[in-house]
Amino acid sequence: MSHPQFSSSLLENAVNEFAKLPGIGRKTALRLVLHLLKKSEIEVEGFGNAVIDLRKQIQYCQVCHNISDTDVCHICSHPSRDRQTVCVVENIKDVMAIENTQQFRGLYHVLGGIISPMDGIGPSDLEIESLIQRITTDNISEVILALSTTMEGDTTNFFIFRKLAPFNIKTTTIARGIAIGDELEYADEITLGRSILNRVEFSNSFK
Repeated sequence: MSHPQFSSSLLENAVNEFAKLPGIGRKTALRLVLHLLKKSEIEVEGFGNAVIDLRKQIQYCQVCHNISDTDVCHICSHPSRDRQTVCVVENIKDVMAIENTQQFRGLYHVLGGIISPMDGIGPSDLEIESLIQRITTDNISEVILALSTTMEGDTTNFFIFRKLAPFNIKTTTIARGIAIGDELEYADEITLGRSILNRVEFSNSFK
């Protein structure tokens, strides 16, 4: 299948860049670029600057590793959050999914992935040691393991559970209202909210 012939190298370069985004084919990329060409120069500059500013200025929370505009994110710094409960998630999208349920008032810990030997991701590639450090320094009484219910998610849950064993804290996991193989970001808010509220002791989750 041949690619369309472009009358402008500027147009072709822009299409090539958009086509690098996940889920964006060349036809969609062309449609997006042509849409931008219909916008005013100020609107397009605003779009471009927002992306540039995002890449240059975005930070990661020094406490939970969530994306933030400051050294400590607004969740970790909020005075009304339950600082004794930490919910461990795979990525930033999971934080957003759980926050949308409005059923959790604790803090988070973003691992930055899950253990996946097939993809070359081991425990040392994730923010597991920093989680253990938080346990040793902060007054945390419960850790909720809220990873996707996949083989990789369960492997990561079990690894963290063993790392937490020496500490006198409660370790729970989200209730299996989330179907096996599901990822949190695709769960509806009611189901995910109930899974958080009805969480169970991790040691009982295999029974």
